[in-house]
Amino acid sequence: MNKLEANKSNRQLFFLLTVASLGYFVDIYDLVLFGVVKAESLTQIMKGASEQTIAATGKFLFNVQMIGMLIGGVLWGVLGDKRGRLKVLFGSILLYSSANIANAFVTDVNTYTFIRLIAGIGLAGELGAGITLISEVMSKEKRGYGTMLVVTFGALGAVVASLVGAKGTGIADMLFQLFKVHFANWQVAYLVGGAMGFILLLLRVGTLESSFFMAAKEQTTLRKGSFKVLLGSKENRLKYLYCVLIGVPIWFVIGLLVMNSKDNFGPLVGLKNVVNGKAVMYAYIGLSFGDLLSGVLSQVLKSRKKVVKLYLIFTALVTLYFLVVLKSCTLETYYFMCFLLGTGAGYWAIFVTIAAEQFGTNVRSTAANTIPNFVRGTVPLITLLFSLLLAQGFNDASSALIVGFFFLIVAFFSISQLKESFGKSLDYSEGA
Repeated sequence: MNKLEANKSNRQLFFLLTVASLGYFVDIYDLVLFGVVKAESLTQIMKGASEQTIAATGKFLFNVQMIGMLIGGVLWGVLGDKRGRLKVLFGSILLYSSANIANAFVTDVNTYTFIRLIAGIGLAGELGAGITLISEVMSKEKRGYGTMLVVTFGALGAVVASLVGAKGTGIADMLFQLFKVHFANWQVAYLVGGAMGFILLLLRVGTLESSFFMAAKEQTTLRKGSFKVLLGSKENRLKYLYCVLIGVPIWFVIGLLVMNSKDNFGPLVGLKNVVNGKAVMYAYIGLSFGDLLSGVLSQVLKSRKKVVKLYLIFTALVTLYFLVVLKSCTLETYYFMCFLLGTGAGYWAIFVTIAAEQFGTNVRSTAANTIPNFVRGTVPLITLLFSLLLAQGFNDASSALIVGFFFLIVAFFSISQLKESFGKSLDYSEGA
């Protein structure tokens, strides 16, 4: 490769990293945004409803969004292997951005439900497509840095969602001056998310498709995006299951401990003024920091497995302190604990990279898209187990501790069963 070609390749790689990072930023913004504005939006839409009814409706809509992500994970994963990683990357951005815009204008719960389902389907595709592309385009020695940058920057979308969701009045005033239409704070938050996505779509020109995918595309006899190929052998089925189980503790932390701060875990330490949006924001700042650190550690140690094990141990220690030792604290201390919990959960980038590295080119997108979304889809199971333990007379701390340590132990066992994938060549296909 001459100098001119090398410079062009570097520019294309930089552009791809930028698009994937910004795409995941908007993806996480929308994923977290609903949790920030659901109470405000449902209070306006369901005028006169009780707090209990609004809270129950919010949980229902969140579960619908998670169902959408499960559907989308399968849909986008298969399309990524059959039609290309780039088409999925931008197709998912288009879908969830359109859903964001539509969400700003809902006036009833049924429409809200449908749009959150569509948004969930859209949100499911961006990360898997981006990680698959970067893993296949970058060198096997350095691709960990690429996936680290995408997830680290993307996690900051949660911080912006928390800030916009809490203080969107300034943007609302600006929109009123332009269009003479008054938007509520929650409507502004959705409009901002949609606008960011559509602006991102303008960056499509100049991005490059994976050469591995293009080569596999030419092999007409090769089955692409097939679950029969992906899960056809016992070895692959176990690898797939282990990959899913590795990621569950991340959503135990985010989906149970952090997102239920106001109702459960703030009162547990004597705080009644915990704001869920702030708890999520600090947790995602920690997650972004954790992803940055885990990516660097992975490159230094030349191992994905060692880093995941270290993070699982750290998460176990912080969770134990949070649920058992911490009895009464200030609001600032509580938010700092959310930051530490998020840091422990900050192996998401390594986890998704491991998922992409375990399988061949013809089913890699399917694996990289479905595995993280199946992990996200475990949130209803986690909350159900937590609720069942509460119904049996356990308190909030004991119930969360039992659920959390069960999944942490399972995750530790699962990562020990996988082969090390650092530096593994990805230029191969399953069943070829």
